[in-house]
Amino acid sequence: MSSNALKSIFAIKKEELPFSILMSLYFFFVITSFWILKPIKKALFIDYYKELGGLDLFSWHLLGSQAELIAKVLNMVVAAVAVIVFTILSRRFQREKLTVIFSIFFIACYLLYATLLSSPQGITVWTFYLFGDLFSTLMVATFFVFLNDSVTSDAAKRLYGLIGFGGVAGGVFGTTSVRALLTQVSNTGWMFVLAVIGLVISGIAVAAGRRVSQFKKISEEKISNDPDQSIIKGKGNPAIEGAKLVFSSKYLLGIVGIVGLYEMVSTIMDFQFSASVEHFVQGSTREHFATVFAITNSVAMFVQLFLTSFVMTRFGVGMALLVLPVTAMLGSFGFLLVPVLLMGSALNTADNAFSYSINQSAKESLYVPRTKDEKYRAKAFIDMFVQRFAKAAAVGLSLLISTYFAGDFSAIRWLSLLTAAILILWLYVARITGKRFDELTAHDSR
Repeated sequence: MSSNALKSIFAIKKEELPFSILMSLYFFFVITSFWILKPIKKALFIDYYKELGGLDLFSWHLLGSQAELIAKVLNMVVAAVAVIVFTILSRRFQREKLTVIFSIFFIACYLLYATLLSSPQGITVWTFYLFGDLFSTLMVATFFVFLNDSVTSDAAKRLYGLIGFGGVAGGVFGTTSVRALLTQVSNTGWMFVLAVIGLVISGIAVAAGRRVSQFKKISEEKISNDPDQSIIKGKGNPAIEGAKLVFSSKYLLGIVGIVGLYEMVSTIMDFQFSASVEHFVQGSTREHFATVFAITNSVAMFVQLFLTSFVMTRFGVGMALLVLPVTAMLGSFGFLLVPVLLMGSALNTADNAFSYSINQSAKESLYVPRTKDEKYRAKAFIDMFVQRFAKAAAVGLSLLISTYFAGDFSAIRWLSLLTAAILILWLYVARITGKRFDELTAHDSR
């Protein structure tokens, strides 16, 4: 693709291109890793309890899709620890240095699981599921604090389309690779592949870090007149430092609302998707999961390529924030009316195809006009703890309804009514926060 073609789609300036390409490649390999891990960990978990006939937890009998909800609750505990670790490390290390540290940790874990996944037991199934979510929690957050700390809000509208495209292209590459090599590469083999990718990510991050100085940073003076924010240096309790920043800013609370409400909707829709696959697919579910994820990421790549930058530059970040909740509303009502495998699988596409493309680019842009402390510590709290807390709330509701209607798959459709109510609130919060972003970044357009 030529420079002129890139400019017509992404409106990127020539001097921004090297950094943008490096960050796009960085995101490509992070999301490739995520989408290699996701179908493996999900199918491993669902199939393990499918073969056992479910999980008996005290006097409670759970299907695999319900046991997966319990795992998502446990992810909140893992995320709380991740927030503390990330906060402590971010006080001393930033940008590419954080990436290298976390990459080394995950490479070590890949090598460990390369042995454990050869004959997985219950403890391996559970820890690997938690590990897969920990990867997305830490590595995606680390990538975006690096990116948000390197560009201005005006540049974000131009660059996040191309950089985000790297992520969705990575999703397509990861899911299609797993789908194509399903029978040729074992889970152990994929762990070695992921370890190599981890090394590549570290190298790209170091190269991108050397380009950061070419970008004009937003100075503390530029945003110091914002009454909603304050600068708190990293000296307090790392467990609550990010939370203090968040609760002292109405703007950051708006981001909390967007992230939290999305995670609730996404968790419910993912449960409906998993329950549909578990109910309708005979035998191993790995092939179906891999196929659906490949379709989802192909749609995401199209959206990112032709819609994200166009909407963000022409209509603004606020409008871009509304695309996903509208799409999720359509998908939820579709499943409510026709609860079959096709519609259940379409829920994944309605959610993730737009979440990993236009919504992620718009949401991450919201952090750009904030202080360095907020970009690192407040964002870590939101992206790690708030995400998992919201998931846990959605898990409770999903378990309550699915247990009450035990054995009746058709009852899962009624969760879509709960989703619709949450989506209405999400649309309102996104609209208000988008307007506030426009106010904070008005000076960048002048």
